[in-house]
Amino acid sequence: MPKISNKAEMISNAQARRVLLNLQGLGATPEYSSARMVQKVVQRLGYVQIDSINVLERAHHLILGARLAQYRHEHFTHTLEKSRGLFEHWTHDASAIPTQWFAHWKHHFARYNQRVERSAWWREQFRGDAAPIIRRTLARVRRDGPMRTRDFEAPDGHKSGGWWQWHPEKAALEHLWRSGRLAIARRERFEKVYDLVERVLPSAMEQSKSSEGEHVEWACREAINRLGIASAREIANFFSAVTPAQASAWCERALAQGELVEAMVAPSTKRGLGAASAPLKSFALPDWREFAQKPADKRIILLCPFDPVVRDRARLLRLFQFDYRFEAFTPAAKRKHGYYVLPLLQGDEMVGRTDLKFDRQRGALVVRGLWWSDSIGNKVMRKRKFIEALDALASQIGATACELRV
Repeated sequence: MPKISNKAEMISNAQARRVLLNLQGLGATPEYSSARMVQKVVQRLGYVQIDSINVLERAHHLILGARLAQYRHEHFTHTLEKSRGLFEHWTHDASAIPTQWFAHWKHHFARYNQRVERSAWWREQFRGDAAPIIRRTLARVRRDGPMRTRDFEAPDGHKSGGWWQWHPEKAALEHLWRSGRLAIARRERFEKVYDLVERVLPSAMEQSKSSEGEHVEWACREAINRLGIASAREIANFFSAVTPAQASAWCERALAQGELVEAMVAPSTKRGLGAASAPLKSFALPDWREFAQKPADKRIILLCPFDPVVRDRARLLRLFQFDYRFEAFTPAAKRKHGYYVLPLLQGDEMVGRTDLKFDRQRGALVVRGLWWSDSIGNKVMRKRKFIEALDALASQIGATACELRV
């Protein structure tokens, strides 16, 4: 049992859920989508993950569509590729990130360069000395403008072994992007188009790299502002930008200055899978009660497997008693639920999960599986709200029909 300070505020599991959901934009009726609202939502979330799997819809579109009514692809594309309010780079994975934070990604570029020097896998991609290949690739982009991987011929004898068996110029393009010398100008059929950072993000290039102290302050403060209540490790993991030790030290300083309060998050009152037996020592925003008191949205929301609320599986299990595994990379015979399973959120509870696919040839949104949680209450009402959620998703992705194969 962790030691509980006399000053620690006791927070119930339900209160912690509502705080998280409200700060993550899932606690109220969504506003109508526009390029301006997309910028606002990504700013609110901190980043939106971009993923290649398209059996249903790209991850970033699902994440934004869960928070914006009548969401359309062009709203995101305008913000990322036209107004440049967002740029694409890495947090835990490839993500759309507010461009105003570009200076903090210069720390990411530096850490990447340190890691890549020790990486045998990267050296293997270059088939030898990387430096001349990188110089040659950068020079061609500078001379010829935006380039795709396919604009470079693979060397004789090269055989692609899948996603991570690149030819040297592809490796050079990725290296130059991850080290901050190239940017993603746009995507064509989801393929990256690389160009010089100074041509894609000229104003961002003018931003000076923040100091180490400024970077830690930014990473921790922006994380807790989006989580509301979190442990030091959860704060560090939010952007993967600082170490748990740095986050812990920052939390103690913020606590001493009255910018955070010490908190203990009670375990769920539900007994069952993953039920914690002890409170979790955490840190909270002083106004956390304001977010805990906001009423929960009663619609059913289909959450992308890469949604920021779902991404931290341990937190999902602890707060929602919802054990979730992404099984797309699990052999079909070993899957428990399905290939692309979305958690179903209603109010502040995960009430089930569904396996969905968009059959583009027939224009049909197909429900291949539906599993309700044990205590689902009114089944008729829940199914009606599920159908409403399906209809909204079908409209978003351009499906003309919904099929329930369950």
